[in-house]
Amino acid sequence: MRFNANHYSAILTCLLLFFSSCDYFHSEKRGLVWLNLEPGLSLGTYFDSQGAGKSQEAVYVLKIDPNIFDVNLFCASQFNQKSRSMQEWAKEFGLTAVINAGMFATDLSTSVGYLKSSGHLNNPRINSTYKCIFVCQPLDSMLSPAKIFDLTCEEFQMYEAKYHSSLQSIRMISCRQENVWEPQNDQWSIAALGIDKEDQLLFIYSFIPRSVHEFINLLLSLPLKIHTAMYLEGGIQAGLYISAGGIQKNLPWDNRPDILLNNDSQAERPLPNVIGVRRKPR
Repeated sequence: MRFNANHYSAILTCLLLFFSSCDYFHSEKRGLVWLNLEPGLSLGTYFDSQGAGKSQEAVYVLKIDPNIFDVNLFCASQFNQKSRSMQEWAKEFGLTAVINAGMFATDLSTSVGYLKSSGHLNNPRINSTYKCIFVCQPLDSMLSPAKIFDLTCEEFQMYEAKYHSSLQSIRMISCRQENVWEPQNDQWSIAALGIDKEDQLLFIYSFIPRSVHEFINLLLSLPLKIHTAMYLEGGIQAGLYISAGGIQKNLPWDNRPDILLNNDSQAERPLPNVIGVRRKPR
């Protein structure tokens, strides 16, 4: 049977009621509720409690099998210098899901770290302060389709020419599964990219503002089998777009329980660089 958006919303509402009745939101064993959207694609939602016991969806994790879905980077500098909203990137390039591809400079185009998209160089310079590089689109099918290099414990130079696309940003979780972000008082929403111990790609978005250090500790505590992760964007620019299983949804600053509804009216900000996935042809 094929589920539509209303079915998904009803299922999620039932889950909310069930877990509330079980005092789930106040349990120390809080976890993720998963919905399988399509083969190779599932959405996990972490429920938190914020004030007066009101439940809110704090963190979304889109788990992607890179053997089933094609992963790539897309840059405005590569396509007519035109920034697009996440939904526009998805519609124009047939993408199933879209997330930020890191922070960008004051020219509103150039990545602050090394960025290569299908051979196109948006920023050819390695940032010496950023210790993570994500790669995809390998030239050799024997290589991992998507991988995050921790530059403190892995060699990237010998692999640089073996992948068509690369993105450099700030480490969140090291190759030793350690939180490498210093504690801080500032809080904001966060978009992040992860790889788990089964080589599944994770698009991660936190609606509820947190310090990055606190957020990393939360990720490490969840049953994600997360191996390493890198920071993509924070604040109002951070977001996640999904169009799968018959639903379309933007997830920027959105805490409503009906997360899987069509026709989201919230306007999206244009972004110059994104990571997108689409199902591989059979």
